[in-house]
Amino acid sequence: MATAFQHLSTYDFDSVPDASKIRFGIVVSEWNNAITEKLFEGACDTLERHGALTENIHIYRVPGSFELTFGAQQVAKYGDVDVVIVLGCVVRGDTPHFDYVCKGVTEGVTQLNCMQDIPVIFGLLTTDNMRQAEERAGGRFGNKGDEAAITAIKMFDFICKLKK
Repeated sequence: MATAFQHLSTYDFDSVPDASKIRFGIVVSEWNNAITEKLFEGACDTLERHGALTENIHIYRVPGSFELTFGAQQVAKYGDVDVVIVLGCVVRGDTPHFDYVCKGVTEGVTQLNCMQDIPVIFGLLTTDNMRQAEERAGGRFGNKGDEAAITAIKMFDFICKLKK
């Protein structure tokens, strides 16, 4: 979480396992594309820094953030991946739409994690304004895509250790 005390992209590099054998599915919302593309780039850069092979990073695009849950479900089911990362951005507006979308995606990803045999990583920015989104997509608070990628690697490692 980005706070005054913790930068999203600051972490102990050596605490992250090797990602060279992991197959990633990244579901990216096309809505707020200027932000979601930066999140995607951050995630891919971080995965590759930890050994992920380019051919093992598969991207799937959905129209908006609300569609991330269904997209993630389908990728988990048919995508031949070990972990799914969802990346999106919802910016508060003048109507309750923000609340419904954020709640739906949050609960949807939580439900997928309870139902699927692979981790589904929550990389949805929920901000009050575009400035806050930019600060979390490569700005002064780092890149939430980095955090999602690290979480994906660590959760895959978690599953592997449990199965041994």
